[in-house]
Amino acid sequence: MSTEHLSLTFICADNPDAHEAAARLAALYGQSPLAQADVVVALGGDGFMLQAIHENMDSGRSIYGMNRGTVGFLMNEYSEIDLRERIAAATAETIRPLVMEAVTTSGKTVSARAINEVSLFRQSAQAAKVRISIDGKVRLDELVCDGVMVATPAGSTAYNLSAHGPILPLDAPLLALTPVSPFRPRRWRSALIPNRSTVLFDILEADKRPVNAVADHAEVKSVVSVSVRESRNSTVTLLFDASHSWDERILAEQFRY
Repeated sequence: MSTEHLSLTFICADNPDAHEAAARLAALYGQSPLAQADVVVALGGDGFMLQAIHENMDSGRSIYGMNRGTVGFLMNEYSEIDLRERIAAATAETIRPLVMEAVTTSGKTVSARAINEVSLFRQSAQAAKVRISIDGKVRLDELVCDGVMVATPAGSTAYNLSAHGPILPLDAPLLALTPVSPFRPRRWRSALIPNRSTVLFDILEADKRPVNAVADHAEVKSVVSVSVRESRNSTVTLLFDASHSWDERILAEQFRY
């Protein structure tokens, strides 16, 4: 990407550090209208980056994040020096969202997209009972658990990791299928599935054991079935500094103790 005529829009999370950084960077590099920007520079943490990805999906604009939040796993290190040159030299990674279609107990179908994961959670004190099918074939007749999720490579270091799911390289053609506090079968911890697969969750005893479905921040209550697949059409491009690439972060995360 050439630095010549590279137009930038700065957006920020709702915290003092991010607001201050956005004002300084806009003064240094100019603030283009969003519709005319080549690159959106997102200032905040991973939660804000997730919001920026949703808002810029299919826009043709790339997103370059700089950490002005807490964790910042999806963000580059913050610096005000040679920003256009850093962006021009950055490595581009294409992100595809998950598409969730959830059917509720009332028969309503709700669709939503997720960058990190689609999760199912028990709604009451009763453990959830879930049947899991992949591409029309039942793989688990009955999973008794607090929840279960399908995570993208981008989301594999988020809730999936805290549930002891596998970390995936960003360009891996895989999705992680990970249970939350599984009771039965006790030894099943997770599975890796091709990203072209469709996962179907059927909720067993839905009236007695109600379950909610969540696609990132969009929640659907009292579902009876949830299908999850990776979108083939929607994309967004994230930019990472070559010196602090996603691959390096993935390797470093796996050797933390």
